[in-house]
Amino acid sequence: MQFGKIEDTSKINFILPPDPHANQAVLKQGRKDKPAVYVGATNWNRTALKNFYPKGVKDELAYYSTQFNCIELNATFYNNFPFDVIDGWRSKTTENFRFFPKVHQGVSHWKRLKDAAQPTSLYLDHISHLEEKMEMLFMQMPDNFGPENWVILRDYLEVWPSGFPLALELRHPAWYNGAWNNELLFAHLEKKNITLVITDTPGRQDVLHMRLTTTSAFIRYNSTNQDSDYHRLDQWVNRLKTWKDQGIENIYFFVHQNYDKEFPLLATYLNAKINKEFGVNLVIPHNPHESSQLSLF
Repeated sequence: MQFGKIEDTSKINFILPPDPHANQAVLKQGRKDKPAVYVGATNWNRTALKNFYPKGVKDELAYYSTQFNCIELNATFYNNFPFDVIDGWRSKTTENFRFFPKVHQGVSHWKRLKDAAQPTSLYLDHISHLEEKMEMLFMQMPDNFGPENWVILRDYLEVWPSGFPLALELRHPAWYNGAWNNELLFAHLEKKNITLVITDTPGRQDVLHMRLTTTSAFIRYNSTNQDSDYHRLDQWVNRLKTWKDQGIENIYFFVHQNYDKEFPLLATYLNAKINKEFGVNLVIPHNPHESSQLSLF
């Protein structure tokens, strides 16, 4: 994730914002037992995940699905893939694996949601071939899509088909900084059962919010490849525990990392912490370079 990426993070105070009071009312609708937890990366490409795949692995997605239980599928932002390609993704992954595909840019960026029925229908027709392995779609709006587009956003979401669970990422700071009455947004998302994406990226702390609009949390976490990443993840685990106690049903956490560094150290750390604190059994991803991994603990 290039959004909010900066080189010098020394002046950033990595403290998560407090929860708004409205979260308690949203989570009260959820259950009190263990939530479903999904932790994943953003693609399975061998070139990007330089140090992840053991020698001899030929099918990268098939192997990836044995190490992670989900993928943030950004490739669908750029292409409407043929049915047979999507069928292949579904068939080669493990039974409990889930996809989180990004909505095509033709909907969000080219049309900017206006008169977007045709590209939306085309996208959904293709992505529906993931069948039971499609957990939630997410739609990322352009950085300059601000509250002046509220009516367009509202009307588009009003007719979004309920059979396709959706998360929405809004990157303009005016949605969050009090310049606009965002209770209109939150109320509409709650009514339509649409999850508001939480983006935690160092250089754009102005869009980091804690507002939940459903009993699912969809978090896009951008690492700095510095020691502060682990402290930030500790904070997230504590916040997720709070939401668990209040009734969160689904936790979707995607780690964006500079893959020039060894992968998947952050996800390994996060999965181990979640397993301990939540009593779940996420896979601890295999790392072919065990010595460097152990040095972090």
